[in-house]
Amino acid sequence: MESVTSQVIMRGAMHCRVAVAIFVMLLVGAWAAMNPARGAEARREVGKPPLTVFAEVALPGPANRFDYQSRDPRTHRLYIAHLAASSVVVFDIETKKVVGEIQQVSQVHGVLAVPELNKVYASATGSNEIVVIDGVTLKIVARVPSGAYPDGLAYAPEARKVYVSDQRGRTETVIDAQTDKRIATIALEGEAGNSQYDSNTKHVFVNVQTRNEIAEIDPATDKIVARHPLATQCRNHGLLIEPTQRLAFIACEDNAKLLVFDMQAKKVIASHAVGDDPDVLAFDSGINRLYVAAESGIVSVFRLDGRSLTKLGEGNLASNAHTVAVDSESHLVYFPLESVNGRPMLRIMSPAQ
Repeated sequence: MESVTSQVIMRGAMHCRVAVAIFVMLLVGAWAAMNPARGAEARREVGKPPLTVFAEVALPGPANRFDYQSRDPRTHRLYIAHLAASSVVVFDIETKKVVGEIQQVSQVHGVLAVPELNKVYASATGSNEIVVIDGVTLKIVARVPSGAYPDGLAYAPEARKVYVSDQRGRTETVIDAQTDKRIATIALEGEAGNSQYDSNTKHVFVNVQTRNEIAEIDPATDKIVARHPLATQCRNHGLLIEPTQRLAFIACEDNAKLLVFDMQAKKVIASHAVGDDPDVLAFDSGINRLYVAAESGIVSVFRLDGRSLTKLGEGNLASNAHTVAVDSESHLVYFPLESVNGRPMLRIMSPAQ
């Protein structure tokens, strides 16, 4: 009797395991059907990006989230937004040492060095303001109110104006960089993604991510002069303009795609698969390499040949490795990582030959 009972129990347990396995498979299939791009990403085998570790440097503060970075080629400093620590870390790329940390920049997202003014602008999302930092003393010299959830930053040198993407405010804040006063607020009619200045048109381009379009702003009037539809649903957040070939690269959060946008024809001319939730882009003009960092930790590397992109490879770098910066002189690539063995770390990498 005990033997029969045990057999029944074993068979019941086996059937239960089979049922659970089938249920899990159905869930995965349903998720992939609802998220085709992400389902494909999950099925694609991911190795390591075509990069080798050059050095790793411990960063100050707690082991939590970083965001944008900005390099000042004159001072050889890299400014790193330590978002969850509400600070801006200052790193010397020549000595490979941390040389400063600016505190009280609440939930800092964007950071932008403006070498000609010896200033650094940082978007404090927690207080809805732009914090202005003296590039020599590393002291805060001004705080400028912005719209809701300021994020990306761009500088128009001819007009000496800073443009701020107010993501949730659905506006673009304009700051006079000489007086550090807000002088205009431009309605975008949708959530703002990143902003970039184009040295050819001398206009500012803004991702309007809930409209899947790019708004073009003339700094002379602070008016939107054109809206360029992307003809695809992608939630365009990350943006980088390459002026030599007249191209823009657009990171789409919703479908793990990198769009190539022709700045002359004002239309998308190519699309490439990247890691899930792509965010920050960086371009090495010295060797024509484009880096795409994603929230999923996947980093994709492309080579630009003329106006054509070729993927050199991609792979899993680290958890939440979504921010990247590059030095076009040394070709070193910088990834601030929120936790390596429980500590924040700046991983410096060199491109594989």
